[in-house]
Amino acid sequence: MNGKTRVCGVIGCPVEHSMSPQMHNFYAERTGLNLAYVPFRVEPQAVGDAVKGAYALNLLGLNVTVPHKQRVMEYLVEIDEDARAIGAVNTLVRMEGGYKGYNTDAAGLKRAMDRAGIAIRGQRCLLLGAGGAAKAAAYLLAREGADEVFLLNRNLDRAAQLAGCVNGLTGRDVIRPMALADYGRLPGTGRDFLCIQSTSVGMHPDTDRAVIEDEAFYGRIHTGVDIVYTPSETKFMRLVRASGGSAVGGLDMLLYQGIIAYELWNPGTVVDEETASIARQMLLDQLEPGRGKSVVLIGFMGAGKTSVADRYAADYGLAVVDTDQRIEEMAGMPIKDIFASQGEEAFRALETEMLRALLKENETRVISVGGGLPLREENRELLKQLGTVVLLDVSVDTVLERLGRDVSSRPMLRGDDVRARVEELMAFRRPVYRETCHRMVDVNGRTVEEIAAEIHKICQ
Repeated sequence: MNGKTRVCGVIGCPVEHSMSPQMHNFYAERTGLNLAYVPFRVEPQAVGDAVKGAYALNLLGLNVTVPHKQRVMEYLVEIDEDARAIGAVNTLVRMEGGYKGYNTDAAGLKRAMDRAGIAIRGQRCLLLGAGGAAKAAAYLLAREGADEVFLLNRNLDRAAQLAGCVNGLTGRDVIRPMALADYGRLPGTGRDFLCIQSTSVGMHPDTDRAVIEDEAFYGRIHTGVDIVYTPSETKFMRLVRASGGSAVGGLDMLLYQGIIAYELWNPGTVVDEETASIARQMLLDQLEPGRGKSVVLIGFMGAGKTSVADRYAADYGLAVVDTDQRIEEMAGMPIKDIFASQGEEAFRALETEMLRALLKENETRVISVGGGLPLREENRELLKQLGTVVLLDVSVDTVLERLGRDVSSRPMLRGDDVRARVEELMAFRRPVYRETCHRMVDVNGRTVEEIAAEIHKICQ
């Protein structure tokens, strides 16, 4: 810090629990900006004084948390269209004469859904809840072109009020209120819906609850998005996945709404995905301090996961778990026989069962992961809960050199043209690996000792 340091902060009451200082100071470090971020406890009656004082002190910007998100709007010189529509402000950006108010919740949800590959346009949607978070989600769904959105809430009048408001704001009659108890009357019978769960039900510590418990309801959902971020896997998410759908939690919405605020304060600055990935891990460490602290090695076959795991364990005094060996022990047969007798999907289900067992053991170790294990979305979430996920990034030539001619034990490589099969599989898997990992290490042309030392350095 020096005489040129710009200051941002967060106002709220209470504010001592906020993770924003840790996140934004990390972004400043990563992007090379001379910026400091601090928390300010502001009592409700002092919001106006705080905004005026921040401007007088030349603060670059502020985040706003409960209970000030609505009241702060009275003291702004301008309010962004999205924030005005949602009726709440969580970010102030300095401009001539005062601050402009933004709401980054809807934008954060959109960026999180984009990252997960979840489209909105043309979708039939369900929205659970009718509170403040639901308003941001409803506005996003309507604005981004959802075909129709059934808004389910215990209080039908509140659902109708929110539906009317958002339909009016967007000029589209797409939000349809429905009593939560009437979910069985949803039109159609297939897996038709993208569902956003916007209530606090299922949040820590009351983690064994969902707004709707009926398993049949989840058979209507192809993709579920829960805004709850602790725990990282909610009961809503488990029910969606158990029915055959895919699901994501609220951690990325939390992450990206903060990143968008940082980028608003610093026009032209972009928080890259590597920085976001590290920040995501930092958030998880804060939100779930009891998570495993293992080092989890993922990558294509031939990347050297087993050798690196053994070296790392020997150098740093950890036990080794090889997921393929664990599955063979569980099934009582080699993996190639599991594929032959039960099929790939049964094998992937065994992988998920094995990961859940590792989480329950709650031990710190180095875990070597089968090449196809991260392909299942549920497995990716479980890996991240186990610890720091490190991708051993390997080239096609290195894979072929290491595997040689003996691929008989590799069910996924059977065929006449092994190189073509490796190239095909790697083109499909590498993006999944990169989405899963917290860190990445290039292993081409490097010794096992060098790789293990780098992993230890980047995981500390």
